[in-house]
Amino acid sequence: MNMPAVNVKETDKAFVLEVAVPGMKKDDFKLEMKDGMLIISAETEIEKEEKEENYTRKEFNYSSFSRSFWLPENVKTDDIKANYKEGMLLVTLPKEKIKVVEKAKMIEVK
Repeated sequence: MNMPAVNVKETDKAFVLEVAVPGMKKDDFKLEMKDGMLIISAETEIEKEEKEENYTRKEFNYSSFSRSFWLPENVKTDDIKANYKEGMLLVTLPKEKIKVVEKAKMIEVK
């Protein structure tokens, strides 16, 4: 399988990854969080057999892919959701508010 096409959308509440992977099943996918990165991988194997009077033909088709995405700091990693429907894997990465860190300032010693 070639690398699947991925669209990344951003809304006020989330980032959404749309991964075009037709012909797969939801059980073929593995999503993993590791070191601030989301890794999406999948593999599938299809076996096809034809029997005629004098011969048998077997064909095997194996495909796999892996894509990695660095996640912004404001993604709620505990609330990531994935849904596979009609050849499209949708991964929703909800946003959370980033805590504002004050700029450095001098403090007068009295």
